[in-house]
Amino acid sequence: MYLVFTTNHFPCLTIIVVLPIFVGCFIFFLPHRGNRVIRWYTICMCTLELLLTTYAFCYHFQSDDPLIQLMEDYKWIHFLDFHWRLGIDGLSIGPILLTGFITTLATLAAWPVTRDSRLFHFLMLAMYSGQIGLFASRDLLLFFLMWELELIPVYLLVSMWGGKKRLYSATKFILYTAGGSVFLLMGVLGIGLYGSTEPTLNFEILADRSYPVNLEILFYIGFFLAFAVKLPIIPLHIWLPDTHGEAHYSTCMLLAGILLKMGAYGLVRINMELFPHAHSIFSPWLMVVGAMQIIYAASTSLGQRNLKKRIAYSSVSHMGFIIIGICSITDMGLNGALLQIISHGFIGAALFFLAGTTYDRIRLVYLDEMGGIGIPMPKIFTMFSSFSMASLALPGMSGFVAELIVFFGLIISPKYLLMTKLPITFVMAIGMILTPIYLLSMLRQMFYGYKIFNGSDSYFLDSGPRELFLSISIFLPVLGIGMYPDFVLSLSVEKVEVILSNSFFR
Repeated sequence: MYLVFTTNHFPCLTIIVVLPIFVGCFIFFLPHRGNRVIRWYTICMCTLELLLTTYAFCYHFQSDDPLIQLMEDYKWIHFLDFHWRLGIDGLSIGPILLTGFITTLATLAAWPVTRDSRLFHFLMLAMYSGQIGLFASRDLLLFFLMWELELIPVYLLVSMWGGKKRLYSATKFILYTAGGSVFLLMGVLGIGLYGSTEPTLNFEILADRSYPVNLEILFYIGFFLAFAVKLPIIPLHIWLPDTHGEAHYSTCMLLAGILLKMGAYGLVRINMELFPHAHSIFSPWLMVVGAMQIIYAASTSLGQRNLKKRIAYSSVSHMGFIIIGICSITDMGLNGALLQIISHGFIGAALFFLAGTTYDRIRLVYLDEMGGIGIPMPKIFTMFSSFSMASLALPGMSGFVAELIVFFGLIISPKYLLMTKLPITFVMAIGMILTPIYLLSMLRQMFYGYKIFNGSDSYFLDSGPRELFLSISIFLPVLGIGMYPDFVLSLSVEKVEVILSNSFFR
């Protein structure tokens, strides 16, 4: 294994992308001895994938090299000149490692799933391949195929293992995301066929192309609409609260931890790298949208009775900081946005996991029906409070560092006048005030008081070893990044400088 993964010509990325869905196919051939074999098989395969990914990146990836590394290029369909082209750089390595970490923990969180367990775990492994494939893609058509690979597994996971309104939520999800995929496909075909007798979809070639301003704006809008649905950006966020509210919490971990980050990654990888002039034109307006999103989603979250929908709207609010960081067009702002992608991936996944485990115990989803569960479940209370503090940007945790860097990135941006920066900063500050209001209100309604003891059964099991292990596994990186953010920032800082110098400051 050591010799294989230290050989420069070995297709490490191809193995990493294909392995999850390949081993997932064998789930259907496992012996019928209950669900335990399926669970352990899936967890072991996800752990193996994470270890191989980490080892390959630690050995091969050079953080001070902004160029594409571990590049693989194989001609796939000769007639269309379609290549299986993979590679990683400072933008993609963080999301890939986040994907491996959250997916492995999500399979552990799915331990209580017993109905159609084979299909459930196969779909999670198929998502795993699609997510890593998207972050590692260096070909636009391959990027689109990996983007589409997410849709059917998520639809089935929500519609088959969701709540009472699971079909409605799954249908809304597929309509919104498939509608966004139409714009993504049109953009891929348009940019690939433009200005050349031989179509090319190679990222490296497309990044050096220039377009007429009107055409570049048209391409930018098409890709932006696709990514705005997935991120999501208001008013295209309507699918998110319903999907999160009905999906099983292990699916919610993948949605909040990874799926939303695909939209943010696409904005940087395609809209910012390939269409810098259009991005400069639209960034002031997107900055306003991001600020409005922070306030709107935080205010809406405060009015939600459903626990998972309140957390879902908090995710929408935090995505506003990513938009502002991307549109600041500064090293600090973009690095802050990338750090927020990683930070919220951990925090959002943890909050949905804890919300799901709490529901498994008390069978209540509405906050006004809860109360007093902090006494019988002190471990869940402690973990929920800790991740809520991380979400409201408590100093010493990853959320604080990410939002602070985005703040500084906006303030030092030479693109905007002081009169523009002040109202945006003021709105961001209001959003950071609203965040503790709705999170602390959520904690008060859930864990304080005595309301729940009025029920017929006032005895509830506290967190077990599985829940404790999973929560601590997520909390450690949240605390580690908050104490030493350079561990993550060092991966992307060189690539961010190259993007801005090549596209915006030349």
